[in-house]
Amino acid sequence: MTTATTPSTPNPTPTPTSPSSSAGRFLPTPRTAADTALNAVRRHPLLLVLAVMAPVFQLTTGSFLDAGNLRGIATDAAALAIVAVPLALLVISGYLDLSVGSTLALGGLVAGWLAGQQHQSPVVAVLGALAVGAAVGAVNGVLCCYLGLSAFIVTLGMLTAVRGFAQQLFPLPLSGFGTGFAWLGGARIAGIDAPVVIAALVLAAGALFLALTPAGRHVFAIGVNREAAYLSGIGVRRAPFALFVVTGVAAALAGAIKASVLDSVVAGTSGAGFELTVLTAVLLGGVALTGGSGSVFGVLLGVLFLGCLQNGLTLLSVPTFWQQMAQGTALVAGAALAYVGPRLNR
Repeated sequence: MTTATTPSTPNPTPTPTSPSSSAGRFLPTPRTAADTALNAVRRHPLLLVLAVMAPVFQLTTGSFLDAGNLRGIATDAAALAIVAVPLALLVISGYLDLSVGSTLALGGLVAGWLAGQQHQSPVVAVLGALAVGAAVGAVNGVLCCYLGLSAFIVTLGMLTAVRGFAQQLFPLPLSGFGTGFAWLGGARIAGIDAPVVIAALVLAAGALFLALTPAGRHVFAIGVNREAAYLSGIGVRRAPFALFVVTGVAAALAGAIKASVLDSVVAGTSGAGFELTVLTAVLLGGVALTGGSGSVFGVLLGVLFLGCLQNGLTLLSVPTFWQQMAQGTALVAGAALAYVGPRLNR
């Protein structure tokens, strides 16, 4: 009996791998790097705008990129970033809050009153401001999320109502809040101004919330299709309500920071127009006004753009009305980006 044998197949000779091909697995080729940069600009057009704006302002002013001026831009933009992050999350969920400017004023007034007139500790003063901001946010949340009223109309009404309430409580300007309260806006932590540190923490928290938590994914789902999110078991009322409260708290905190920096608050003018500024930053950052899309990184770019624009125009001694026109144009551009951006990324 013979046994069939299968002819052996010689081992294939390994193909030598050149060092360049091995490195190509780990190092992006110039084409890949160019594509990555192009995609980044497509997703965030403000990257290109900032890359052009900074050298132009440096050439025309001679001091725009100085360390002291950049520090001033960061400090001035801190309050805007603190409010822009939670407002962006609220807009992503399909809602809007136009009362943040008045809430900022009321928060600053309450904090200044507690620190200056009532001689309370800075911690108590700030907590009092946060409580007032949470109350305003809760009213907005109940009316919009649980009663189903239009967020635009409700928060527009609250903008006027909260401002009037603040003027009724504090008809005279407040000032002289003490050195302890001045720490909030003037202290430095590891060489960085306290408002910038607080803004960085808010930005990091917002980014981690959207990227790593189920609640962050729920925010996007509610903004995309509230009915489908409801059928999926997502709390379509609880999440936006919480975001309304957080936005109110953030606005009040920004008001306390501004009161600490300026050592004064005026009910009629503090935070006036702030709601449009923060909404401009959100829209310029690529957050869709209809909800469902956006990123914290984009919001950061929007905040930096507005901070650099205002600072550069001020260094150039541009009249105030031209600065207002530039900000209004930026708002229109932000609305256009929110409409065109998703279509460019398809």
